[in-house]
Amino acid sequence: MKWKLLFVLWMAVAVSAQAQAPQADADAKYATELLKAGTQAPDFRMKTLEGKTFRFAKQTKGKYVLLDFWASWCPDCRKDMPNVQRMYEKFCPQGVEFIGVSMDTDRDKWKDAVEKYDIRYTQVSELVKFHDTQIASLYGVKWIPSMYLIDPQGKVVLATVMADKMERTLTELFAPKGKTFGTQESVSIDGAKGRLAAIIQKPVLQQGEQCPMVVLCHGFGGRKEGPLFEVIADSLANHGIASIRFDFNGHGESEGDFQQMTVPNEIEDARKVIEYVSDLRYVKSIAIAGHSQGGVVAAMTAGELGSEDIAAVALLAPAAVLRDDAIRGTVMGIPQQGDPSDPPEYIDLWVKKLGRDYILTAQRLPIYRTAVRYHGPALIVHGTADRVVPYTYGERFNDIWAGSEYVELDGFDHGFSQNVYRACDIVSSWFIKTLQGR
Repeated sequence: MKWKLLFVLWMAVAVSAQAQAPQADADAKYATELLKAGTQAPDFRMKTLEGKTFRFAKQTKGKYVLLDFWASWCPDCRKDMPNVQRMYEKFCPQGVEFIGVSMDTDRDKWKDAVEKYDIRYTQVSELVKFHDTQIASLYGVKWIPSMYLIDPQGKVVLATVMADKMERTLTELFAPKGKTFGTQESVSIDGAKGRLAAIIQKPVLQQGEQCPMVVLCHGFGGRKEGPLFEVIADSLANHGIASIRFDFNGHGESEGDFQQMTVPNEIEDARKVIEYVSDLRYVKSIAIAGHSQGGVVAAMTAGELGSEDIAAVALLAPAAVLRDDAIRGTVMGIPQQGDPSDPPEYIDLWVKKLGRDYILTAQRLPIYRTAVRYHGPALIVHGTADRVVPYTYGERFNDIWAGSEYVELDGFDHGFSQNVYRACDIVSSWFIKTLQGR
């Protein structure tokens, strides 16, 4: 019975893009008095850093506005500043007006911070203590950093203390509606246990033109559809890079029995997909990316094929913990009953059955020993709040791959639910940079 509970939990939360249920975020504690969505944003007048009078309603009329409440003396504000700057660089050209509302009392320290962080958007302040400011009272700000997004009609869209939540909202607000970048083609490929359903998305190419191809591998219980890989595929196609996302055997629209799925035969699936795209005339190089168990598959496939065949590898929350879990007979600290080396023929997962071979092969899986044989460019992205796969497993990939890049997302869970677009942007931007000219 414990085996059943163990793998029901694994199936339910472990390795799909929506794996880890979002925990209560900081807004539940620190944003309780901020104005609610739909509220008319109060008007105000304040002095800018240059001493001019800023009239909020008049000078922002008809625009989306991001109000960033901060102070030079606030460590969390300083930590958040790169995120705010990134949003400014991305969304200011799309018409969003950024206004920094400083809670500083010392003008020189305020000015020094603006110069240090190269803040180029309008700054205003009352130059009095935080909790004595009229603006904090008007907007219900009890904690900094705090942010507001206000629409062209002057109404609150979002009030939050979380920069990632603001960036996610802006990304969704300004995303092209109903637009697919490049062209899409559904294909069927011979896999380890039958035909694999796949989607190729590629940029518009001229006669005889070639481009890189990125193979995208989903996690345990996942499928090729979903925002994580769809957003990456759109971004890649928009920058001249093709991608293929597919369902592993026993998943989604692909053939095969889930009970027979193992990591080794998923590696075989990935190799079959790579073999297929390598025969396409327009493909000049091949890279691979994977999330969770798909990250393990991507890493081991790259190790088996080497940097001669794989131009680049990106791993998102790679689930190398799956071997340790199988050996211990635990998932997230929950013990199984009986001998882990002798599991039952299958674990009943309601609508699916997980086979004994999955558990036994996972216990002997040479994840890092295989992955270390890859010597090309690599990126690992992992969240510090991942309770399914601790980020130390991502760090180890960074340790074994000399010259690899490791991006740690503070407070992000296994599925990057805090701001999936941030994870997508990191991966797609890295591939665009790395694969240019390859």
